[in-house]
Amino acid sequence: MKIAVTYENGQVFQHFGHTEQFKLYEVEDGQVRASQVVDTNGSGHGALAGFLKERGVEALICGGIGGGARNALAQAGIRLYPGAAGDADAQVEALLQGSLCYDPDTVCAHHHDHGAGHDCGGHGHSCG
Repeated sequence: MKIAVTYENGQVFQHFGHTEQFKLYEVEDGQVRASQVVDTNGSGHGALAGFLKERGVEALICGGIGGGARNALAQAGIRLYPGAAGDADAQVEALLQGSLCYDPDTVCAHHHDHGAGHDCGGHGHSCG
């Protein structure tokens, strides 16, 4: 199984459509066997679903994500775990252990004016 995480400086990047890197994890028997950081080379939004599919990704952990990208990922057969935050490696381990904190309803509405300081993550969901 291959899992991707939107990635920046070790953390889950909070805007899927603008992510410049993914960290890809190779998982066998419930354990991470290998990982690598890959550059999106300027691909964005819906094109990222194809980018992930070409690399055999089956699941994506991310922060905020828009509706178009959600649809593209669904069409590519990639399971989505949005609304995650924090250390990327820890989020993958949590997913493998069945304890990932994510919000399936997280949507990034970055095209609307939310004023200064808008964060595409959280949206009021808390785990714990």
